[in-house]
Amino acid sequence: MSGTYLGMPAFPEAAREAVGDTTLRGNLRHATHTIRAKRAAAVAEVSDWAALREAGKRIKDHTLRHLDRYLEQLEASVTAAGGTVHWAADADEANRIVTRLVQETGESEVVKVKSMATQEIGLNEALEAAGIRAYETDLAELIVQLGKDRPSHILVPAIHRNRGEIRDIFAREMGAWGRPAPEGLTDTPAELAEAARLHLREKFLRAKVGISGANFMVAETGTLVVVESEGNGRMCLTLPETLISVVGIEKIVPSWRDLEVFLQTLPRSSTAERMNPYTSTWTGTTDGDGPRAFHLVLLDNGRTDTLADEVGRQALRCIRCSACLNVCPVYERAGGHAYGSVYPGPIGAILSPQLRGTQSEIDASLPYASSLCGACYEVCPVAIDIPEVLVHLRERVVQGGPVTREGDKAVLKPAKGHAAERAAMRAARWAFGRPGALRAGQRFASRTRRLHPRSLPGPGKAWSGTRDLPAVPAEPFRDWWQRTHGGPDDKNDKGASK
Repeated sequence: MSGTYLGMPAFPEAAREAVGDTTLRGNLRHATHTIRAKRAAAVAEVSDWAALREAGKRIKDHTLRHLDRYLEQLEASVTAAGGTVHWAADADEANRIVTRLVQETGESEVVKVKSMATQEIGLNEALEAAGIRAYETDLAELIVQLGKDRPSHILVPAIHRNRGEIRDIFAREMGAWGRPAPEGLTDTPAELAEAARLHLREKFLRAKVGISGANFMVAETGTLVVVESEGNGRMCLTLPETLISVVGIEKIVPSWRDLEVFLQTLPRSSTAERMNPYTSTWTGTTDGDGPRAFHLVLLDNGRTDTLADEVGRQALRCIRCSACLNVCPVYERAGGHAYGSVYPGPIGAILSPQLRGTQSEIDASLPYASSLCGACYEVCPVAIDIPEVLVHLRERVVQGGPVTREGDKAVLKPAKGHAAERAAMRAARWAFGRPGALRAGQRFASRTRRLHPRSLPGPGKAWSGTRDLPAVPAEPFRDWWQRTHGGPDDKNDKGASK
């Protein structure tokens, strides 16, 4: 995976700065609470939601177990339909392929429909270096691009901006990218949307090359699917003469029957709609209808390494609905930029460290960007147990151990700065394996409770710097139970000692 956002610090430092931005926190709170409430109402309408969720999980797990077979089937289907399939092992290879394909058309500009995979690999920057200008056409992505900003949400990349900020960006920047914003532009949503529509329309009508992602790929027919709410995707997918789709290999489903499950769960979990206003599907090329050339770039970029991890591979089920972001108390306060990745929030905290590895400071910090409250797991439409993977990755950071990187087996060394944590865990393991010592320690702690500090010294400040230590009870639970229920003493109560 391409590097983290240039200059980004580790999550704790970035989050600390973000939490102090009252405007950002207000924007996030309003947006996430609104989306969360609408999603809950949309899901409540479906009587068999739990069954759909389980079906989505099983379809994804089955596909991942047989990913090689379905990818080969997809390649054959796309080729038979008149498309061309390219395989990209990493970001650099994918960027070279796309840049070459655009250069072969002789064009110097492209229009794009929102694709997190192209953001992941830094495609816009690679195209710019080759003298090719890429225009984002999704409204939120347009706001981010004009504002020289970075996405901060999977579904609503400009969620950190309010209407006044968007108006100022349009008025200041649109003219440098094409049609300028109308004079006297206000911050009413209708006027902002109309300004974006007029600005983009000339690009849609002029562009000869479109670049897209895909929400799903159907192996049995070679069909790609994009769901969106604005219609810009339909324009990008049908008007250009050449269409290039960059898609992660995990986005595949075996059949149209399988696709039906996700077309029910994705819109309700993401936009709180019964179905997306625009569901575009395309299969290869057709004379006289749509692009004359279609290229599919299948992107690995760490995905097969993630697939090799029996616990972490469930992150590849993700259908990018963003429901986990909207319920996460950490994301609501810190925002998406603090994660230093195109994938923010709970899913980003488990996906980015697996795609990129945990060697960098920011990737080693992401598994800790969570309170482990479990709200993300409860709303996930494909039942990704994000807390389980977070704990799994924390163990990897602290303890090191075997991993797969670029297809090869490797052994990670423990990350720096966790020696005290490892020592504490070893001490806890020793104590929990010796009930007598544990009980003696509990009694000693209770009897000296008045002498306990409210914060920890040394490395412990990282934990107690923002919270008080919990008060030790006046007596251990087992002593209380023995006293109040007349239980046997610890010499005879072997069961209580276990």
